[in-house]
Amino acid sequence: MDALVYLVDDDSAMVESLSWMVESIGLRVKAYVSAQDFFREYDARQHGCLLLDVRMPGMSGPELQNKLIELRSTLPIIFISGHGDVPLAVRVMKAGAIDFLTKPFNDQVLLESINRALRFDRESREKQQRNAQLDAKFALLSPRESQVLKGIVSGKQNKVISSELNISLKTVEAHRASVMKKMSARSVPELVKLAMNNSSDNKELA
Repeated sequence: MDALVYLVDDDSAMVESLSWMVESIGLRVKAYVSAQDFFREYDARQHGCLLLDVRMPGMSGPELQNKLIELRSTLPIIFISGHGDVPLAVRVMKAGAIDFLTKPFNDQVLLESINRALRFDRESREKQQRNAQLDAKFALLSPRESQVLKGIVSGKQNKVISSELNISLKTVEAHRASVMKKMSARSVPELVKLAMNNSSDNKELA
């Protein structure tokens, strides 16, 4: 999916200027004059970033950011402001904003910030996809296979796992082979790495 730069600013002149600048480097732009208009069309599946004015009628920029956080959105935000409000800049950056630019800002600085935000979003989405694929593989494991996997990740030998689970060594070996197949792991180190990278089971398997 091609990247899309969302732009929310109630200043029509600024919207026109920023839209032209972003489109000049081949990116698509969707502009809105209010947070409410933005939320009517916002698609969480869309790869992109958000250029967001701080002070707007109705819902402010920081309030829009909080709403996106509530929705568990990972859309990267670049704040643009006509006021050098340091405490506010610190607050929105701590909340996850990519950048806080004060008007007037250098065009190149903005474009670099947009490119950084798009890289962040792409990497974040790729990570989410990998985690989802891993979660799907872990869901295929039986409860006993999960127990064997936990033992493998802990570095335990088959005979130790056999003793702790009170099952035969051959049964452990069979479960181990099944785990390797279901996880599409070609080696034990690769299996351990997959298990440790798994978002939902990391605490259990560590």
